[in-house]
Amino acid sequence: MTADEAKAQLDQHVREIIDWHFSPETGCPFWLEWAGKNFDPRGRIQSYEDIVTQFPHFQDEWLRDLQPSVWVPAAFNGRPYNIFETGGTTGMPKQRIGWEDYKRDYEEFSAKLSDEHFPPGVPWIMVGPTGPRRLRLAVEHLANFRGSPCYFVDLDPRFVKKVIANKQFDVARAYMDHVVDQAVTLLKHRKISGVFTTPKLLEAIAEHIDLYDHGIRGVFCGGTTMAPQYTRFIVEEVLEGRIGFYPTYGNTLMGLAASVPLEKEDQYSISYYAPQPRAVLRVVNPEQTDQTVDYDAWGRVELTTLTKEFFMPRFLERDEALRRRPRGPYAWDGVAEVRPFGAMENKIVEGVY
Repeated sequence: MTADEAKAQLDQHVREIIDWHFSPETGCPFWLEWAGKNFDPRGRIQSYEDIVTQFPHFQDEWLRDLQPSVWVPAAFNGRPYNIFETGGTTGMPKQRIGWEDYKRDYEEFSAKLSDEHFPPGVPWIMVGPTGPRRLRLAVEHLANFRGSPCYFVDLDPRFVKKVIANKQFDVARAYMDHVVDQAVTLLKHRKISGVFTTPKLLEAIAEHIDLYDHGIRGVFCGGTTMAPQYTRFIVEEVLEGRIGFYPTYGNTLMGLAASVPLEKEDQYSISYYAPQPRAVLRVVNPEQTDQTVDYDAWGRVELTTLTKEFFMPRFLERDEALRRRPRGPYAWDGVAEVRPFGAMENKIVEGVY
């Protein structure tokens, strides 16, 4: 796909999603009420650029303060929905409802996994946050879609961040050891070939067990901060260059952005590309968010989600990243070296991420 073809596809998708969410027959109460107070975007929004210039930033308080039912499209009335939560480390978590989006996101991602690294039918293990997060259902669906069952070891990142912020480091270490012990036990006694976990937990597990010798052939890794030197450590030391490594950048509001395979010239800098046209990432000037930064420059991550289940224009993530040029098979911009916004100026508590 060329850049022009990708733009045409995105603009067509934008028009369809705007019509869907702002039509009384299909739209949700929130956006229909918003249109009544602001403007009806149907016919007026013709492209993604129009969203950038005509919509304000989506406010995370809307997902914290309002009841989930305000986001139910009229076309979905009567259908029970899943409720997914974000981290929730700073108060009431943001909540997103959904039906099939997570399945579509991860089914598409499945095509990017090598059968050599994730052999169909062989069990996986997920060591990470389950509970109210979309991730648990998504990872299990991905494994099932590839014909595999999945074991789970639960992790509560809210608890970890809380005790670290309170300087209860012994409690955090004991809890992390508890999680790792469960994972190691399963890896020792069950035939498992694929792992989903966070970088820090992966490192901790590898201190107790030789992953390759115990059958692990692929690692699907999530977590925001993976600087090049840490990525190199994971690839060369933890995985010993023998296990497939698939880092992703994702969250409850976007889904997941897949990484492109690392090349020598990348020098272990991971670039991620959003699942356009269902989600779009921009790297913007924090002081003038209508402007993107130059390629290979730092800026704040802005997310627009565009599905029939959920429309979220111009949400400013709590992340910053380098803007990357399009790179095959992706004909749109990417983001690289994602880290918490303001990480270089402030002390950020990331816990097990």
